[in-house]
Amino acid sequence: MKRTIAQAERGMVGGLVALWLSVAPPALALETSQGRLAVEPVVTGLDEPWGFDFLPSGAGLLVTERDGRLLHIGADGGATDIDGVPEVFASGQGGLLDVAVAADFAASRELFLTYAAPQPRGGAGTALAVARLSEDAQRLEGLRVLFEAAEGFSGGRHFGSRVVEGRDGHLYVTIGDRGERRSAQDLGNHNGTVVRVARDGSVPSSNPFVGRERARPEIWSYGHRNPQGAALDASGQLWTVEHGARGGDEVNRVERGANYGWPVISYGRHYSGLPIGEGTEAEGMEQPLHYWDPSIAPSGLMIYSGALWPEWAGDFFAGSLNSGLISRVDGATFEEVERIEGPETERVRDIAEGPDGAIWFLSVGTGTLWRVTPR
Repeated sequence: MKRTIAQAERGMVGGLVALWLSVAPPALALETSQGRLAVEPVVTGLDEPWGFDFLPSGAGLLVTERDGRLLHIGADGGATDIDGVPEVFASGQGGLLDVAVAADFAASRELFLTYAAPQPRGGAGTALAVARLSEDAQRLEGLRVLFEAAEGFSGGRHFGSRVVEGRDGHLYVTIGDRGERRSAQDLGNHNGTVVRVARDGSVPSSNPFVGRERARPEIWSYGHRNPQGAALDASGQLWTVEHGARGGDEVNRVERGANYGWPVISYGRHYSGLPIGEGTEAEGMEQPLHYWDPSIAPSGLMIYSGALWPEWAGDFFAGSLNSGLISRVDGATFEEVERIEGPETERVRDIAEGPDGAIWFLSVGTGTLWRVTPR
């Protein structure tokens, strides 16, 4: 197995993974507006888990760990390390980040990874790669880098990073400002943006800044701080949740060429307590549909279909990295209407709807992938 720099230094791979698929322990419960819901551990013992996605036809799922480990959790309950993962910059908030299974996986067996890639002149940048999962699900084949953020930025903060395959067949990747606030307003780099590339890594001609002098053509939207959640709604519209500073975490509807204002406008303040930029509004800059103040540090985003709980159809669910909860935002009013919390929701990194309508979420605090179902 290809190890990351951090793993090589430790001389070890991540902790033991215990799986509970065939014979689950007695279910715990979360109190919600839909009553007491069962919450069961699916995978335990994870080391800094970051993202997960489901394979089709009951073939299990994939889970990433930030230090560079990609796991296949089989339908039979087996957990396998997948070889061939790219080298990652596993420092600070960097490492192996998101994973997404291609919509045409049944034919292509392709999956997408985002990660912090070490760069030749030092530092690191958010990157997107595609690879084919071998038939035995034990290795990645033909891995290719489709996109890598422009060089010139060091530090270990604000890599983003989610990847979503749009209904247009293109790939959308969220990138943070890398701790360089002003760079999020500079179209000459990729910081603080959502980028859009084709499945082969080329730049679609319909991207908004193609042909503009000194602008990076991959950019779809900009002025983001650190979007760590992204999802499509039922219509195929892309949405993000992103970290503010001290308050001002945002839910944003991501539009072509739009500027989301960071660091010129924000509903938060600097950690010092000083105001940010020009206030909360400026001409030509988008307003969030919802913001949290104080901050919940949102990570992971699910827009629920209503399959098991029709009353939640179209609602937004975001994990929290600092408040031990899952926030539910009404999809019509964009008001926060519920906070789901328990010992299981400690530092929720990712959240998604499973094939059967169950809600799954990754807790960094417990090192566990959880599944929520009706009792």
